Amino acid sequence: MTEIASKEEEPKRANRATDTDRYVGQRIRERRIMLGLSQQQMADLIGVTYQQAHKYERGINRISAGRLYEISQVLGVPVSYFYEGLDGSRASELNARQRMCLELARNFASIKHEKHQEALSQMARALADKAA
Repeated sequence: MTEIASKEEEPKRANRATDTDRYVGQRIRERRIMLGLSQQQMADLIGVTYQQAHKYERGINRISAGRLYEISQVLGVPVSYFYEGLDGSRASELNARQRMCLELARNFASIKHEKHQEALSQMARALADKAA
């Protein structure tokens, strides 16, 4: 084969998402859920479509440096937050406790009445104090 033919057969990796892209997307999703934002709300805040936000979170589409900075501003974290634990010290899958915490944050954020949120917060504090 010629050199040109062998280059054509090589997979194009430049535009493909990598494990790092998927990891960053997972961190974006976790933080968005912690804040109680829907994908649509986040998409609106960063100026992209819902589909694009979904692809970012799934690691299907790569995120430019500028867009990642915008996302970090919307989610209230430094850009480095999205890379924390990337070196393998953090499990790639959420454990049951982490999943429960994310679900709790999502449910808490969806409570519309401020008094109900405060009551739930006080109950959590009381239970935490008893456990300590």
